[in-house]
Amino acid sequence: MTMVTASHTEALARLGYALSDGTRARILLALREAPAFPSDLASELGVSRQVMSNQLACLRGCGLVESAPEGRRTRYRLADAHLGATLGVLLELVLVVDPSCCAPEGCSCR
Repeated sequence: MTMVTASHTEALARLGYALSDGTRARILLALREAPAFPSDLASELGVSRQVMSNQLACLRGCGLVESAPEGRRTRYRLADAHLGATLGVLLELVLVVDPSCCAPEGCSCR
């Protein structure tokens, strides 16, 4: 069993923060399939390039994605293969949640 450290809990908090936003979660899931350019991700997810840029900067700052320049463009990918596998496991979870429980006005976890 792995000894849990402050680094572990900080990493989990960053992942939780990233997944707390639908657009960021969709970006991570798209990058789980394959690396991509921001403009392609923006088109695929139906968001503006500015929104995509902001969300990728956030994910990069959290250490979840990394960028690699390719000519005049920059391709993004998950920072670690374990993240892709972890997202796959999370997708397999089935949660039964009262929809009113997590509505912003009714959420007690904030």
